[in-house]
Amino acid sequence: MDKKELPNKKEKGFPAKGGAEAAPKVSGLSGKIFGVVKFILGILLLPFVYSSSIAFIGQIGLADGLLQRHFWCGGLSFILIYLFVWEPAPIYGWGHKILEIVFSFFKPFVKVAPFLLPIYTLVILILYGITSFFNSSAWLIQYTMFLCGFTIVMHLVFSSKTIRGNKSDFLKANYIFGFSFIYIINIGLLALGLSLILKGFSFVAFSGEAYSLAGDIFYAVFKQLFLR
Repeated sequence: MDKKELPNKKEKGFPAKGGAEAAPKVSGLSGKIFGVVKFILGILLLPFVYSSSIAFIGQIGLADGLLQRHFWCGGLSFILIYLFVWEPAPIYGWGHKILEIVFSFFKPFVKVAPFLLPIYTLVILILYGITSFFNSSAWLIQYTMFLCGFTIVMHLVFSSKTIRGNKSDFLKANYIFGFSFIYIINIGLLALGLSLILKGFSFVAFSGEAYSLAGDIFYAVFKQLFLR
C-alpha cells in the first residue's frame, strides 16, 4: 500500500498522544486544587463545630436533669453497642435508602440528604409531637430523649465512617469539610427539634451562642496573626 494512502490521524479525528496524556493530568490537578479548597473550607468550619457543640451542651443543660440523663444515656448506649456488641449498619442503611427514595425526584439532593438529615431522630421527634397530644405521660418524653440520643450518635458515627472510607480523598478534604458540615447541620436540626419539646431549651439562644463563640475564635486567630 502506498504510504500516501495511510490515514492521517489528525485528519481522521484521532487524538494526539500528548493531548490524551494531558487530559488525565489536568483532571488530576483540578481535583487536587478542589481538594485544597475543600480542606481550607473544612478548617474554617471547625470553629462552628466547636461552638455549636458548646452551645448545644449549654442549652440541654437547662432542661430537666432526668431528661438530660436519658439523652446522654441514649448516646452512650449506642457507643457501647457499636464497640462491644454489634454494628447496627443495616439500620442506618435502611434510613439511608428511605431518604434516597423520598428525594429521588430531586437528584442533586439524593446523595447528600441521607447525610444531612438524621432520619430516625426526626421521625422520633415527629412521632412524639403527634403522640403527646393524646398521651402526656412522663415516660413518653423520657424514651423520646433516650432514642434521640441513640439515633443522633448512630447517624453521626456512620456518616463519619462512610465519608472517611474514601481512600482517594486528597488531604482528607472530603472528610474534614463534609463531616464538619454534616455535624453542624445535624446539631442544628436536633437543637430545633428539642427546642419544641423541652422547657428551657431555646433554639434562638443556641444559634446566637454558637455564632458568637465562632466569631470570637475567628477574631482571636485574626488578632494573633495580623494585629500583633
